[in-house]
Amino acid sequence: MSRTTPPLLKDLLGPGAIATIADAGVAASPRFDREAFVAAAMAGLDALSVMERVRHIADALHPALPAEYAAALDILRAMAPRLTHGFQAMAITEYVPRYGLADADRSLAALADLTRFGSAEFAIRPFLAQDVDGTLRTMRRWAGHDDAHVRRLASEGSRPRLPWGTRIAAFRQDPTLAAPILDALRADPSAYVRKSVANHLNDIGKDRPDWLVALVSRWPGDDPHTAWIIRHALRTLVKQGDPAALERIGASHDAKVAVDRFAIEPATIRLGEPITIDVRLQSTASIDQRVVVDYRVHYARPRGKVASKVFKLKTFDLSANAVATLTTRQMIRDFSTRRHYPGRHMVELLVNGRTCATAWFDLVDQGGTVGR
Repeated sequence: MSRTTPPLLKDLLGPGAIATIADAGVAASPRFDREAFVAAAMAGLDALSVMERVRHIADALHPALPAEYAAALDILRAMAPRLTHGFQAMAITEYVPRYGLADADRSLAALADLTRFGSAEFAIRPFLAQDVDGTLRTMRRWAGHDDAHVRRLASEGSRPRLPWGTRIAAFRQDPTLAAPILDALRADPSAYVRKSVANHLNDIGKDRPDWLVALVSRWPGDDPHTAWIIRHALRTLVKQGDPAALERIGASHDAKVAVDRFAIEPATIRLGEPITIDVRLQSTASIDQRVVVDYRVHYARPRGKVASKVFKLKTFDLSANAVATLTTRQMIRDFSTRRHYPGRHMVELLVNGRTCATAWFDLVDQGGTVGR
C-alpha cells in the first residue's frame, strides 16, 4: 500500500528550532553561551521523540546559562517572546522543573510567565508530584488571573489524565483534587480555557462518572459558556450511553427512532481516499426528542485485531414523527497517531449511545487486496 509519510512532531524541534532558540538566547543576554548550547542540543538529537527533545533541549540550556538559578530564569523570560513556535517555548519552560524544584515559589512564578508562549502544562507536573497541596494552592490563584493562558494552565496542568503528561499519584487516588479550579472556571470567557476545563472534567468522568454528573448538575445551564463546558465534559459518557449524562443534556437513553438508511460509500477504498456516511432517521415518537448521533469505526489491525474510535456526527432536536438526513465525509489517511491497515472496517451507528445499525467498508492495498 502506498503511504504518504505524515510529518513528524519531533521535526518541530529540529536543527532549525535549535538555531532559533540559540539566537533568542544571544539576543536576551550576553551571558548566554550559544556554542555550548548548540553543541549540547545537537548531540544525539536525531534519535529522540518530540517530548524527549523537549527535555534534551532543556538540559542543553544548562551549560549555556548562568549557574545562579534566578539569573537563568531572567534570561529564559527574555528569550520566550523571541521564539517562533510553542514547542520551542515548551523546551525552555522545561528547564524550570529540571533545575528549579528546590525553589518552588520562584519556579511557579516563572511558569506563569512562560506559559503565555508555550504551555507549561508538562513543566508543572513535577511540582504537583513534589507538593500537590502547595502547588494546587498556587494554581487556584491562577484560576483568577487576567491572562487566559495562565487560567488555562491552572486547569490543563492539573488534569488527571493529561496526554503525554506524567501521572500524579495523588490524582490517581482522587482525580477530583482540582475541583475548586474547575468550579472557578466554569463560565470562563475564553474558549481556550473552557476547552481545557471540559477535557479535565472528561478525564475525571472516566474514573468517577457519578461525581462528574453530580457536579455539572449543580452548575447553572443557562450560561452559554457553562452549557458548552457541560456538553463537552460529558461527551465520553454520552457516547457510552450513560443515562444520567444523557439526561443532563436533555436526551434519553432509549431514543425512539428507526434507521431508514445507514450506508457507506464507496464500499472499497485505498489509503488516502474518502468515505461518505449517509444516515436517514425516522422519529417514532409522538413528541420532540433530543438525539445524539455518533458513529464508531472499528479499524482493522494486524493479526485480526481491531481498534475502535467514536466520532461525533450531530446532536439535535428531532421533531415528532420527523425524518432527519445526515451526511459526513471522512478521509482515510495515516496520521502520526493513527496508522491504517488493509482489511474490513466495521462502522456502527450510535444513537444516544446505543448501536442502531452497522455497515462496512474495505480498505485495500495498491494491488486491490483486502488484508486478512
